[in-house]
Amino acid sequence: MATGKIDVQADNIFPIIKKFLYSDHEIFLRELVSNSVDATSKLKALGKMGEYDGELGRLLVEVKLDKENKTITVSDNGVGMTQEEVEKYLNQVAFSGAEEFLKKYEGKAEDSGIIGHFGLGFYSAFMVASKVEVITKSFTGAEAVKWECNGDPEYTLTAAERDERGTDIVLHIAEDSEEFLDEQRIRGILDKYCKFLPVDIKFGTKTIKVDDPDGKKDKDGNVEKVDKTVEDIINNPDPAWTKAPADLSDEDYKNFYRQLYPMSFDEPLFHIHLNVDFPFKLTGILYFPKLKNNIQVQKDKIQLYSNQVFITDSVENIVPEFLTLLHGVIDSPDIPLNVSRSYLQADGAVKKISSHITKKVADKLNSMFKDNREDFESKWDNINVFIEYGMLTDEKFFDRIQKSFLLKSTNGSYNTIEEYREAVQDKQTDKDGNLVLLYANNVEDQDSFIQQAKNRDYDVLILESPLTSHLIQQLESKWENTKFTRVDADTVDKLIQKDEKIESNLTEDQQKDLQPIVESVVNKEQFTVMFESLNENDEPMMITRPEFMRRMKEQQEVGGGGGMFGMGNMPDMYNLVVNSNHPLSSKILMEESEDKKKALAKQAADLAKLSQNMLKGKDLTDFIKRSVTLID
Repeated sequence: MATGKIDVQADNIFPIIKKFLYSDHEIFLRELVSNSVDATSKLKALGKMGEYDGELGRLLVEVKLDKENKTITVSDNGVGMTQEEVEKYLNQVAFSGAEEFLKKYEGKAEDSGIIGHFGLGFYSAFMVASKVEVITKSFTGAEAVKWECNGDPEYTLTAAERDERGTDIVLHIAEDSEEFLDEQRIRGILDKYCKFLPVDIKFGTKTIKVDDPDGKKDKDGNVEKVDKTVEDIINNPDPAWTKAPADLSDEDYKNFYRQLYPMSFDEPLFHIHLNVDFPFKLTGILYFPKLKNNIQVQKDKIQLYSNQVFITDSVENIVPEFLTLLHGVIDSPDIPLNVSRSYLQADGAVKKISSHITKKVADKLNSMFKDNREDFESKWDNINVFIEYGMLTDEKFFDRIQKSFLLKSTNGSYNTIEEYREAVQDKQTDKDGNLVLLYANNVEDQDSFIQQAKNRDYDVLILESPLTSHLIQQLESKWENTKFTRVDADTVDKLIQKDEKIESNLTEDQQKDLQPIVESVVNKEQFTVMFESLNENDEPMMITRPEFMRRMKEQQEVGGGGGMFGMGNMPDMYNLVVNSNHPLSSKILMEESEDKKKALAKQAADLAKLSQNMLKGKDLTDFIKRSVTLID
């Protein structure tokens, strides 16, 4: 028997580990299972290199829960340890056996799948255990030994009984951690952190239905099903991202998506398979979900792994923010983590990895556009908000994707920026030489404005994402002599101002007489009454919303923009445009009764409100009653 003190830099290392080093106590199981996986991976690597000529057998890590004795045991049949190795690895905190192994076999063991790096993972056991026992036997045939520690620097090391190579780590769970004696709690932790570890991980047994071994049949002639108890292997040791893309079908990718997100009912639109060996190692699969116009989606859908060990689903520091809208897996042993593997440390490698992922996403989208434009267009409505988000927040992504960025027209066509500019420039260039791109953000609500624009042979785009106001601001700053205007921002002839003008049927004095009548039937704090010489076939009155003010408010609602100008909290302001050439304008002036004048003006104003879905409640009820009276 041997006794001694664990070689640490501070006598209070255990309370530090328990309270500060690992903020989330449940990761003790991740660390211990990862160590056991390392032990089996080392043995497999030694076998490949000819350093071990024994039978590998079936490599397995098993987690056993004993509620009665209040223990959790993590067992493996890997390399095991000699007494000297136990003293070296367990009694010198922060000395990593995995790291030493990789250095010793540098150039030979890169693909061994060894996870360990910091050497502190084993001591996370003391977050939940009052005593830890390690019974181990080395693959070299050395005598088995037992290491025991009660959570302080004192330990004992004695001879032990163990026939097979490998290691058992027995945790005697402390009173304040008995939540971890619940089977579902342990199963949940294993499912979260160990789902894709590269060695089979067993946790108890499960019952499945199988064909009756004697071939018994039911009354319909079908072989009966019977219960069979089998090992419960909780992980998939060969997840899709570890395989070559050539070895996977579309169905394989879809099945893996279902495995990642079993509660998701939507199929992903498409995927990107990442596979980089130099200058850093990176693998993974990213899926494009159906976003439509939703940017307020869950942003914890990309899972970060390191050598198939789950680390986190908060990857904002690894990928640009717009990529957090995607789903999937990123796995890289080169991403620098803090000592507890809980979060990222600042490092140049992260920027390189982030930049590479961004480039791969842009390349994928560009290749889809070039290879099958029709299919790309069919997906556009579900991915455009993602692309807009990227263009707004990542300059390099903007540069890479802009030639594949599509503009959707109300006529159903999709065009690149250059295609669209060329198609509309003759009709939609104003008197100052600016190309005016008209758009609607709600085709139904703005139908009357769209029709007026089309009557002038103008085209109208559909830009309906929550990022539209920010995006067009950016595009206007990059494209010379180009501006975007929503179709309801002004009367159709003022949207794209030409040299020609329409004369007014009303004199200035008549307009001055009509103005107070119209102002008396609307809220003057919300509406500014103005007169325009429009076509007599246009509406008698219409409501427009000035582009600048509306755009600033929309930017404020999403974030940024209007807040800088103090406009985010301003009330909505509209123009009520009176068509001075419409017969109704003259009719109102000709009425002798003031009440009849106001009734007609109110009716026309309410019609304008109704066309914009702005007539509600009592105002709508009064409008209906008034309409019946006017008909009579």
